[in-house]
Amino acid sequence: MRVFLRDSERRPDPVPVKTDDRRPILIGLAVWVIATIVVVLFFAPMSGSGNSGLLSTCVVGIVLGLAGLVYAAKRPK
Repeated sequence: MRVFLRDSERRPDPVPVKTDDRRPILIGLAVWVIATIVVVLFFAPMSGSGNSGLLSTCVVGIVLGLAGLVYAAKRPK
């Protein structure tokens, strides 16, 4: 196996596939919102057992999902 190929020996890069990235981001956001609701409903018993960081994890997941949604909307198609 050769590591280096000359430009004349390389195959051309494939054409990028056009995808709609909003759907998986929205599905992920929905999952994080549902997880946040579940954590809020059971926050009192969980905070007593030391799992109070779950709420902040859910909020960070929602914020990152919203940032991904903005990025996917502004990205050139």
